[in-house]
Amino acid sequence: MSDDVDASRRHFLTVATTVTGVAGAALAAAPFLFSLKPSARAEALGAPVELDVSKLDPGAMIKAEWRGKPVWALRRTPAMLDQLVAHDAELRDPASEQEQQPPYAQNEYRSIRPEILVVVGTCTHLGCSPLPRLQPNGEEMGAGWPGGFYCPCHGSKFDLAGRVYKGVPAPLNLLVPPYRFLGESVILVGSDTGSA
Repeated sequence: MSDDVDASRRHFLTVATTVTGVAGAALAAAPFLFSLKPSARAEALGAPVELDVSKLDPGAMIKAEWRGKPVWALRRTPAMLDQLVAHDAELRDPASEQEQQPPYAQNEYRSIRPEILVVVGTCTHLGCSPLPRLQPNGEEMGAGWPGGFYCPCHGSKFDLAGRVYKGVPAPLNLLVPPYRFLGESVILVGSDTGSA
């Protein structure tokens, strides 16, 4: 009888020790496993951003942040669209042949819809943020400049499609991020699945 008691006690102690060991290992591993998960801030930096352009007047621009960079959405007027084709000879990459935009934005407007431009507002020279100069200003930017984006750091100029002019330090056009329209007036920047 004492052998039966010893065997059942031994089985109980073995099971109890195993359960305690597994629980202890899980508790010890939990902080390590949680440290591998990206922080909420890191997840938010890479997440797509929605821009509502429904209240954006023609000629106006809104700004947002995506992946820690400024993103601009500009509603171009018909006059702004007309002047995009008038100065191709002055541009470094007028046909947008460099890979600074998704294929659906490799057109004269560099956008899905001609009236809405979406670009990352970071100069391709050293990463400064260009200033929007949406109206022609012959005094400040030189005669005949139809407006666009001007980088005050080293003088790079971009047109209203984000295309860089010749003779400035910036080597490439402004980056067009992946984006798509969610309905008529909301743009999702950072995801282009299903774009047209």
